[in-house]
Amino acid sequence: MMNDISALPIEAKMTAILFTMFAILVGMHSLQTPNDYAQNNTSKLPLLLPDPKNEPSKYCYEIFAWYYTAVWIGIFGFIVVSQSYELLTAWGYLGVCGGLALPLMLQPLLYPLASAPVVKNKIIINPDIQRPFYKRYSTKATIYLMTYAFIGNYWYTHYFYSVLKAEYTMPSHRLNDVPIAMFLATHFYFCTYHVCVGNGILRYVDKSYQKGWMKTILFWFTILSLSYFTAFMETLTISSFPYYSFEEREMAYTVGSAFYGIYFIVSFPGFYYFDSHIDDGKQKDRPVTLVDTFTTACGHGMMILLLLDFVRLYLGIPLVIGGVAFATTG
Repeated sequence: MMNDISALPIEAKMTAILFTMFAILVGMHSLQTPNDYAQNNTSKLPLLLPDPKNEPSKYCYEIFAWYYTAVWIGIFGFIVVSQSYELLTAWGYLGVCGGLALPLMLQPLLYPLASAPVVKNKIIINPDIQRPFYKRYSTKATIYLMTYAFIGNYWYTHYFYSVLKAEYTMPSHRLNDVPIAMFLATHFYFCTYHVCVGNGILRYVDKSYQKGWMKTILFWFTILSLSYFTAFMETLTISSFPYYSFEEREMAYTVGSAFYGIYFIVSFPGFYYFDSHIDDGKQKDRPVTLVDTFTTACGHGMMILLLLDFVRLYLGIPLVIGGVAFATTG
């Protein structure tokens, strides 16, 4: 049976893997007992925004992130489809990725309102506009994602170089043999993954069903499935970009998606629960600080690093980290 599966073309393999995960999720959802929140929810999608009344800071920030996701995907998609990247130099890549990352990085400082959506004929005002810069939810979310993106590129990329034989070949300014443009691009990718998709789907599971061991199993299987799916979709969508390549594309889709998915097994639940009481006052005497934010992201980053290394050791592949602090290639 296993030989039959391994003989399948990659398209059939991935379809089988994803369909199996989806079928299990549907089955697990059908076994849950909806709570009052779910019965009052009119959305047909398995995705929930924060409660605008009880979580206005997160609600306004996630609305902003969704709008900006449409912007950066549109621009990035045009560059890839039109092959405009062929015109880019090392500075060009920095300009594009830095230009797309800056609105997210500067939003807490320059536009703390984030958004002012209307819900049931009432404008939701973001409490962040009344907070000092260092206490804003958007500031802490940005610091978390920037720290995580830096750790991921600086360290985890070398696991992809070693285990999956990945390679960046476009013109680039590099830090520790990783294109600096990728440090910047990872920020807006991870913002969409965590603020929009991860938070929305995990919140749907967390808020829609009654507590119990069945819900706990569903929650964690959702994390595993979403992590794998997110990793696979990024690998698939970037496959048309010729300057990020793998020695074996089939391994990158199957094993590589699981390897990359290790990132999100830790960071999806970590970010979902991060600063969860900013609007309800339960941590008024001990609010989450920027130092807490930085150390939390570093802690999650170390957990991911250990998991990646455990997998590398299991596979018996040496980790090679070469290069110099700064270099320019292309």
